[in-house]
Amino acid sequence: MFIETDRSMLPELEIYASCNEVALKRYYEPEPGLFIAETPNVILRAMDAGYEALSLLIDPRLKETAASEVIARAGDVPVYLADMDVISEISGFKQTRGVLCAMRRKKLPALSDVLSGTGRIAVLENVENPTTVGAVFRSAAALGFDAVILTRRSADPLYRRAARVSMGTVFQIPWTFVGGKREGLYGSGLKEIREAGFRTVSMALSDRAVPLDSEELKAEEKLALIFGNEEDGLLRETMEESDYIVRIPMKNGVDSLNVAASSAVAFWELRKR
Repeated sequence: MFIETDRSMLPELEIYASCNEVALKRYYEPEPGLFIAETPNVILRAMDAGYEALSLLIDPRLKETAASEVIARAGDVPVYLADMDVISEISGFKQTRGVLCAMRRKKLPALSDVLSGTGRIAVLENVENPTTVGAVFRSAAALGFDAVILTRRSADPLYRRAARVSMGTVFQIPWTFVGGKREGLYGSGLKEIREAGFRTVSMALSDRAVPLDSEELKAEEKLALIFGNEEDGLLRETMEESDYIVRIPMKNGVDSLNVAASSAVAFWELRKR
């Protein structure tokens, strides 16, 4: 069902406009809420993963081209048509692709279910930048890591920027949140990961750090690589409870890489052979 709209707005478009991402996440509390997916590639990967489309907001020029497969697979949902500048005004920032989809979240899996059958996982402790979270997912998918675990203070992988930067891989890699809102990974989350047979690896600068290309590390059957906050790094308690602290060897006086870059290097070096 195609519905033309303009700057006068429709009440049905509230979820694209006045609701921020936190409000969308809580839209159906206590049931899982909503999120907005952008670009045909990201939307199609979400559909492949079983996420339900509730409505579409697209540039009418894309009906028969870039958005055609999205429209066909969305089924009998409202398809709101608006010019690109109107879509940008509704969504609150400049749009370049002109295809948005409101989708229903799914209940998050238990940590034990995400860990089942995995051998290499990434763990993000309080990584608050959605762009960084999206980049880590993309690298994890590309380089053969099996899952991503996030602490509660980390950015939500379904936030539109995270999903877009990930190129939709947030819908391909299993993930879940662990711990409370104030703590990091140390405590119950780290304990459960270790009890599942993982050796835990804190990526950090430390006097007791071993180099990333350590043969001992590569020989481990199951590894959980832990990355910290962009500004402050990992919590001291997390490092103290980890089996390894690992650094990437640097040159030219550079002491470290950002989380997105360091995760890609670490995933490549410690991927399953």
